[in-house]
Amino acid sequence: MSKPNNVFQLIAEIAEREVIRYTPAGIPIVAATLQHRSEPIEAGIQRQIEFEISAVAAGEISGRFSRAELGGKFWFSGFMARKSRNGRSLVFHITDFAAHETGSSAESAD
Repeated sequence: MSKPNNVFQLIAEIAEREVIRYTPAGIPIVAATLQHRSEPIEAGIQRQIEFEISAVAAGEISGRFSRAELGGKFWFSGFMARKSRNGRSLVFHITDFAAHETGSSAESAD
């Protein structure tokens, strides 16, 4: 399987964000909590979805992410991975993000 199979995209607000820290290898990393709200259609019925998700931005993108507006709405792209090697909980690893225009029809397409 040559195509990426762990791609996660989300439109969300940055609810909380920690300051940049550095891994033992010297890689900058920023941890955050993202908050998502949408109303997708499932089986012909509109659902109200609200959740928070743990996220991290590592490497070059961490600087830009640390300066992004708290409470701002963004389109995020990345992948999911375990929070720790032996843990069961997941964390969203952000590899790209961009400002999201509110009121867009893409908002409920998540």
